[in-house]
Amino acid sequence: SSYNKNSTVKAEKQYWKAGEHNLTIEEKLEHFESLCYGDATERSNKMLADYTASLRSILEEHKRDARRQSDMQVDAEVEKIEHEINKQLSIEQINIKREYSQKQEELKTMLISELRNRLALFMDSADYQRFLESEVKKALEFAQDAPMTVYLDPSDEDKLNRIALHTGAEIKLSDTTFLGGIQAVIPSKNILIDNSFKTKLAEISDKFQFRSAATVAFILNDKNELLVC
Repeated sequence: SSYNKNSTVKAEKQYWKAGEHNLTIEEKLEHFESLCYGDATERSNKMLADYTASLRSILEEHKRDARRQSDMQVDAEVEKIEHEINKQLSIEQINIKREYSQKQEELKTMLISELRNRLALFMDSADYQRFLESEVKKALEFAQDAPMTVYLDPSDEDKLNRIALHTGAEIKLSDTTFLGGIQAVIPSKNILIDNSFKTKLAEISDKFQFRSAATVAFILNDKNELLVC
């Protein structure tokens, strides 16, 4: 091989440079073999060291690749878990909003029912009579002598004559119930004054927002205006 040939040539050069011309043939062969063996060992050690270094380099690269693959797998798994968590959170938020909305509707229904009960108690009181007279007077002031008809709820028939006497207004019973309060029509101005309890309850329902520990009460202020608190 080229390797053995080069080693032999080098050994020969080293042999002749040594100037050992007086050695016996056997001594010369031993010396020559020694030179060849030493040179081959040196080359073999170098090749082995280079090969070992190459293997170590390949091994380190494999380790780096393995770590990169592992890191990529971990990142992918973490991303998958985060996505699943966010998905579950979104579903839970939707469920919470749905439950909250249902609870709001339940509370709204309870509140409107409570308002109806309190209105019924209010309508049985003397304050309700004063409230109706006050509403009619305010409607007359708004009409400014224009012809106007005031309508009471059918359940307030017993109050009609007294209110008409105290206010001088034209008062009739409505054909349909509006739960109390008054309605008034000014034909010449094409105006409907709607201060009925039915409309007030609808407005409260539309604007309803739950507040914990909320209380509801009806108060007639010094102007005989019905306040919902």
